[in-house]
Amino acid sequence: MKRNSENTCSLREKIVRKHDRMKFINKFIVPPGTRVNLADCDPDATLGFKKGVKATSLLQKTIARLDELQNLLWAGKQHALLIVLQAMDAAGKDGTIRHVMSGVNPQGCRVTSFKVPSGTELSHDFLWRVHQVIPARGEMGIFNRSHYEDVLIVRVHQFVPRAVWSKRYDQINDFERMLGQNDVTNLKYFLHISKDEQKRRIEQRLRDPAKQWKLAPADFQERKRWKDYIDAYESVLSRCSADESPWFIIPSNKKWFRNLAVSSIVVERLEGMNLKFPKPNFDLSRFVLK
Repeated sequence: MKRNSENTCSLREKIVRKHDRMKFINKFIVPPGTRVNLADCDPDATLGFKKGVKATSLLQKTIARLDELQNLLWAGKQHALLIVLQAMDAAGKDGTIRHVMSGVNPQGCRVTSFKVPSGTELSHDFLWRVHQVIPARGEMGIFNRSHYEDVLIVRVHQFVPRAVWSKRYDQINDFERMLGQNDVTNLKYFLHISKDEQKRRIEQRLRDPAKQWKLAPADFQERKRWKDYIDAYESVLSRCSADESPWFIIPSNKKWFRNLAVSSIVVERLEGMNLKFPKPNFDLSRFVLK
């Protein structure tokens, strides 16, 4: 992806130094101040990994490590982790959740899908429904779509005037900064697929009775707005990536690599928290089982 200034490059170097062990984070993070052009981001990229036994084994090890780290997160109750998934239709948000979170304890993880706002939700500010489902300390939360719909579909379809949605970038940044200051680590993923790959996947759904239920008439209309959505996503990625809430552009034409990249970044960030089991708050030596 292109960078618009020396300052942007120095910001990226700062992030690389801070997370020098985090190879996936280094490759896909959007440093603050970056002007994103998605045409520069290859949705077929795999960092040299190849589909097969080695990649599958690495994914399994990563998922097992995620299970260990979630246990530490849950026990310590000092931090929360929020994962935001955004993408074009058919890019694999559901599949990412199903595969990456396959080893996670559901007791400490909640998935929230953001649909069309209800009447009650529309009577409040656009972040009201989001704040209610932010994970508590010790928990993981996954957003299948998110508050970013209010600067994506709302912008593309002009549901509100530009004067309204254009202010929301700063409002979102302030909101996410507040979350970070309150121990919520926020990882935001844009699952990047090509227009041709989307066509292939939608055609596959049309042919497969087990996948036809995923289709809706709106999917075909939304595809006609591909360029408008790309423009909207580029604005989001450029304006709303911060140290405390970074965006990651994940090449997602290859589903197996998408799962490996997403899970690896989650693990890398959790490891960076130096999570530990809490010590007992009483003297264990005083208790003897008979």
